[in-house]
Amino acid sequence: MECKNCKNTLDQSDKFCNDCGAKIINHRITMGHLATEMKEGFFSIDSSKPARTFFHMFTKPDEVIDGYINGVRKKYIHAFGYFTLALTLSSFFFFVFLKWFPNILDFTINNANMGDNITQEQLDLQSKFTKGMFEYSSLMFFITIPLTALISRLVFLKNKKYNYAEHLIINLYSYSHISIVTTLLYFLTMWSQEVFTIISMSALFFQILFYCYVLKRLYKLSIGQIFLKLILFLFLLFVVSILILIAGGIFGYFMGAFDEIIDKAVKDAEAAKSVSYIASSVINWTS
Repeated sequence: MECKNCKNTLDQSDKFCNDCGAKIINHRITMGHLATEMKEGFFSIDSSKPARTFFHMFTKPDEVIDGYINGVRKKYIHAFGYFTLALTLSSFFFFVFLKWFPNILDFTINNANMGDNITQEQLDLQSKFTKGMFEYSSLMFFITIPLTALISRLVFLKNKKYNYAEHLIINLYSYSHISIVTTLLYFLTMWSQEVFTIISMSALFFQILFYCYVLKRLYKLSIGQIFLKLILFLFLLFVVSILILIAGGIFGYFMGAFDEIIDKAVKDAEAAKSVSYIASSVINWTS
């Protein structure tokens, strides 16, 4: 037996490598082990690892992710540590952006709706909704990962290479990495309204493209196979998103969240268009 981190020869009874000190891990990742790794990852980030992890996620993401799943802990930053880094960076950006550059967000919204026949009230509602999405993006980012991990596991249901907990790791690394990349691009381009708008509108495309790249490397898929998997993934994501929106709408209705909007719609027919516009904005955001 050899150490998975430094390749030093070990005895079967060893629990730690006597050369690099890494813990010997031979078990598969389960939800129990994942909880332990999450605790360690959040509070033990080694400052020497983020740069290596960042660049290797571009060149060999399968080595980073599959290595972590199979017990490599010394070479790269932990999955939850990388997530913490992405979360911290994005939170800092949104604080700076909303405090000192809110005009860029209004420019992006107006540019996205150029040519649409919508009222100023609808633009104001969309602006309020979008700013709320920015403000709570970190929370949404955290909630989204278990959902996308479930969908990716369903997409590869016949392939037993990775279980659900391991798909959580795949999604943690992938979404953390693309979040760091896009946030850095936001920092570099928020001085220009036009360039920032292009980057922000392209972020989802970059995210999907990188995710396909990671899964292609992990599962050794052809271009045709990854394309078919992507179509299935997007279909399942759409179905799940619609179900969540319906459930949220029903809950909000019975909790009285729409009473004010309904009353206003009765008095003003134009408000009905605003309600419809908010719904379409929610669907566009989740899709």
